[in-house]
Amino acid sequence: MPVNARRPPVAARRFGYIVAVAVTAAMLYIINVWPGWREVPFFTHDTNQVLWFVNISLLVGIAVNLVYVAYDHPWLKSLGDLVTTAVGLVVLVRIWQVFPFDFGGYSIDWGLVARFVLVLAIVGSVVGIAVQFVSLTRAAVDGGVRAGSPAFRTRG
Repeated sequence: MPVNARRPPVAARRFGYIVAVAVTAAMLYIINVWPGWREVPFFTHDTNQVLWFVNISLLVGIAVNLVYVAYDHPWLKSLGDLVTTAVGLVVLVRIWQVFPFDFGGYSIDWGLVARFVLVLAIVGSVVGIAVQFVSLTRAAVDGGVRAGSPAFRTRG
């Protein structure tokens, strides 16, 4: 976080975490119950090989956001974001390996588009992991206090 960056108020952050939990829970329901992934015409039966990875990723996201509702200190936020991004990277790699899609009935090569998007997501996840690792390390080294923050000025 830049030196002069301000975090939104606690109430706004908590509201955002609660919305994230609700949206993620809705996604779990939509994927697994109604209408379910089997209703999507381009998913193959190989989707079963990645579905539990996706479900675990969504559950980790819910758990981390619930922790944030109670306590979202910047170092914990960095750690939680690092964990969720790492889990997401595992899911993306598994989807790449299994590639549970069948785009055979389309005139556009959607398989190529899907692989391109997966590569972008994997690269973005790797960058995100690096950023969160640096952020977490800085928080540990600085004790969570940044130059320019009110706590830093009073330590002087």
